[in-house]
Amino acid sequence: MASPRSIEHRRGAVIWGLGLTQIIGYGTLYYSFSILAPEMAKDLAWTQEWVFGVFSASLLIGGLAAPAIGRRIDRHGAGSMMALGSVVAAGALALCAIAPSRIPFVAGMVAMEIASAFVLYSAAFAALVQITPRTAQKSITHLTLIAGFASTLFWPITTQLHQYLSWREVYLAFAALHLFVCLPIHFWLAQAMKAERNGTSKDDAKSRSKVDGSVASWDRRRAFALMGLGFALEGFVLSALLVHMVPLLTAVGLGASAVLVGTLFGPSQVLSRFINMLAGRGLSQLVLAVISATLLVAGLSALLTTAPWIYGAVAFAILFGLGSGLTSIVQGSLPLALFGSEGYGTLLGKISAIRLIVSALAPFLFSVLMARVGTWSALSVAIVLGIGAGIAFATTGRSRRSPELVPET
Repeated sequence: MASPRSIEHRRGAVIWGLGLTQIIGYGTLYYSFSILAPEMAKDLAWTQEWVFGVFSASLLIGGLAAPAIGRRIDRHGAGSMMALGSVVAAGALALCAIAPSRIPFVAGMVAMEIASAFVLYSAAFAALVQITPRTAQKSITHLTLIAGFASTLFWPITTQLHQYLSWREVYLAFAALHLFVCLPIHFWLAQAMKAERNGTSKDDAKSRSKVDGSVASWDRRRAFALMGLGFALEGFVLSALLVHMVPLLTAVGLGASAVLVGTLFGPSQVLSRFINMLAGRGLSQLVLAVISATLLVAGLSALLTTAPWIYGAVAFAILFGLGSGLTSIVQGSLPLALFGSEGYGTLLGKISAIRLIVSALAPFLFSVLMARVGTWSALSVAIVLGIGAGIAFATTGRSRRSPELVPET
């Protein structure tokens, strides 16, 4: 039987293990798709628009499933659900890879996005809260810093693999990663969490694991609605701009420089997480949420007012990346700070549903805006939505019962 505090003492191993599975998860289930989609479309005799439409519809279905998955994470433990998710992810990738026609391919894509809710950030954040809730905010920051390299690693990895393998063979290789790398890590985590629960008395576990939120019980509904609105508006801006970034930069006059400017976004995300890890410990999570929205607005405003000036576009990519990096942290840490650790998986499932549904719809809606009212007006709409997100976050904690503080020891 494990020592009651053994998994706490192995927090570093947990974070690094989850960091690896998040890199693989995001890399294989999300970032690789845009690189492989053209050959998928050719192989299945579809247009690329249809293939991306299937991906968006799958994101939407995954979002609808997220609250139910969040409840299961609370009930059965994040480790067990992540282990199950690794199996589902591997099966979904394999189903897509061997799909003889469109219908099995669509079924595999839907299964992939449902698996994402079991294995990506929401589940990983819940695992950190269930293991060490009083240090979870710090752990979430460290985890997002590691996982921020997913796109940096898997865009070139997928591109290199695709030079020698078909998209089907690449997906089979990715399925093997989930089975032989992610599954053992998640299974170890599940067993460690189970051993700790069995080795700790109920009273000790309750006193050690529970973190109270700063929102008064009578104000939870209003606070959650405002927080959800903030995440929805931010999610729309991020999803729309990330999908359309290079075409957008080209449309505002940057030409061949658009791709180069776009490459600054990823490193800026990692930089913001690193800065927050070093200097952001004393910041309220609400303040951090407002800062993230402000950086997004500042980046968009720089692009709107300076394009096609190259240095203004560089400022846009850096500021927008900084804001996006902080958003990933806030999505896990703000719900914990405001509402506490009890029912955290369910709460995060609801937030994930909001984010995924908006992420599925935003690229299409933004493209309609660009076509109907023009690029500059579409950018202006994104700025207004970003300002709305900042206002929603700023007013979320208006009736907090105590200063927002989750102890970190």
